This record gives sequence, C-alpha cells and structure tokens, in this order.
Amino acid sequence: MRDAAALTIIKVIHTIAWAFFAACVLAIPIAAWRGDLSLALGLISIVLVEVLILAANKRRCPLTKVAARYTDDRRDNFDIYLPLWLARYNK
Repeated sequence: MRDAAALTIIKVIHTIAWAFFAACVLAIPIAAWRGDLSLALGLISIVLVEVLILAANKRRCPLTKVAARYTDDRRDNFDIYLPLWLARYNK
C-alpha cells in the first residue's frame, strides 16, 4: 500500500475515533441531566478507557505513532482530519 493511501486510512480511522470519544464526553452531562445514570456511567467508562490508553502512550494517541511512519509532516493535524487549531488544543 502506498504511503498516501495508508495515511488517509489512518486519518479517517483517527477522525472517527476522535468524533466518537468527543460525542461520549458531550453526552455524559446530558445523560446525567436526564437522570440516565447507567448511560452516564457507561459513557464515563468508555472515556476512562481512552484516558488510560492516552496515559499509557505519554498523552499521545497510538494512531499518531502509526501515522508518523507514512509522512514526515508533523503539524498538529497530520494524523487526523481536524482543523489545525482544534487538533492543537483538543486534549
């Protein structure tokens, strides 16, 4: 597989994962406000897994390391389809 194609696949997967976790974070207070504490707890558990993965990888997503194999670009959004300002400050 060519480097550009591999990087595109990684960026798509990373963007989908980011959107999923961001949606979980946004849904936690909504679920709690609605009184659905079991849903809120489930969402918190999902986010906790993400936090543990990031903590184990020195605050970096493991996909960033994989994407780095396919490009020399190191801008904050080289590995994800997010605007540069959001990729820089999203953690």
